[in-house]
Amino acid sequence: MLRRILVTIGINIAALFVASVFIDGVSYGSRFWQLIVAGVVFGLINLLIKPIVKLLALPLTIMTLGLALFFVNLLMLYILSWIVGPFSISSFGDAIFATLIIWVVNEVLHAVFDKEQRVRT
Repeated sequence: MLRRILVTIGINIAALFVASVFIDGVSYGSRFWQLIVAGVVFGLINLLIKPIVKLLALPLTIMTLGLALFFVNLLMLYILSWIVGPFSISSFGDAIFATLIIWVVNEVLHAVFDKEQRVRT
């Protein structure tokens, strides 16, 4: 369980880092520890707030055939920027591209680490 949490936090840190590298309007600050804080907080947001928002958005998610989930993820990224001061998003367009990049990095890394976990058991 602890290993799974640490892997998820590590994946969040990597995803936020990749987004900040490829998108000029996304910044985690100037120090690496600020990226770690942003990754931990992002994990907590996704663990605590995201399920509630997804439940509230369920009718809209059904009507849009899942497209509303993209905007839920976008909102989680904005919540992160509101909570963690050094993490910033300069425009809505940057937030859209950052959400896409974070989603891709999360999917790829979770596929790699979940495959590794299945092989061990």
